[in-house]
Amino acid sequence: MTTSALLVMDVQQSITARISDPDYTSRVARAVAAARKAGVPVVYVVVGFRAGHPETRSSPTFSALPEGAFTEGDPNAAIHPDVAPQPGETVVTKKRISAFAGSDLDLVLRGGAVDHLVLAGLSTSGVVLSTLRQAADLDFRLTVLSDGCGDTDAEVHRVLTEKVFPRQADVTTVDEWAARLG
Repeated sequence: MTTSALLVMDVQQSITARISDPDYTSRVARAVAAARKAGVPVVYVVVGFRAGHPETRSSPTFSALPEGAFTEGDPNAAIHPDVAPQPGETVVTKKRISAFAGSDLDLVLRGGAVDHLVLAGLSTSGVVLSTLRQAADLDFRLTVLSDGCGDTDAEVHRVLTEKVFPRQADVTTVDEWAARLG
């Protein structure tokens, strides 16, 4: 039997602000609602750092962040209110681009006997790509919600969801996936 989980990744205030699609968070909210209704666990993955960012100093990607960004108390690091977790839902904090890097995500998933991940998040070329590749190497079955992902570069998003991701994942839309859940 397959046990699925919906991963909602990096849907944080400062990250959603970079996406020009005004309907993005409402689509992800539909996926979250469908998952909850079907009893599929929703796991939120956020990027977060300690005060002073000691874990970013060696990172070319994260070392340039302004002081206080993505730390506890940073309102821009909060999960977008359209998709906010309910009490009891898991929030995993990661330290790099992949949802698995610097987090306990694998332990959380294995503890719940999850073997199938449904991916949604920002950005397609960042957390979604990195997580998909690592999850495939960890032998998870994968589904990508193409319109539950977004990227600042529409062409990169298209190439990834139409040409790259289908090699390792079922790629579908939020509404098609929700319909499958019943």
